[in-house]
Amino acid sequence: MADTVYLTKESLEHIKDELHQLKTIGRAEIARQISEAREKGDLKENAEYDAAKEAQGLHEAKIAQLEETLLNARIIDAKNIDTSKVSILSKVNVTNLSNKKTMDYQIVSEKEADLKSGKLSVSSPIGKALLGKAVGDVADVNAPSGVFKFQINNISI
Repeated sequence: MADTVYLTKESLEHIKDELHQLKTIGRAEIARQISEAREKGDLKENAEYDAAKEAQGLHEAKIAQLEETLLNARIIDAKNIDTSKVSILSKVNVTNLSNKKTMDYQIVSEKEADLKSGKLSVSSPIGKALLGKAVGDVADVNAPSGVFKFQINNISI
């Protein structure tokens, strides 16, 4: 059984749009490339045909991945988030107790994670450590370089 994928409504719509594009325009483009390569002669020694068929396989794998994501998607709404504890979609202000540096993160699904914009995956070591904690709690984050302690200063949506 596949894992549940937590998505915002916006992310769900983005995935649906991407899937539609891949199934329509994307498939038509790959079919055109295969057709052009097929016209160039012997398929056994046709590198363009092999490349087009490989691209088709990758394209279909991407479609299958997005369809699997949609099948296992669970929509979350920020209005229903309990801010007494860290949960998915929570915005968390934490202090790294070893260097006293303060950081802001939003806990999101793996599909939406982007560390540069402060969106931290719920399945990352920090995300896992923060889940369920309340303001004032200290989360122990197990990382390859050791254990880090993060104190939770604020939780919002």
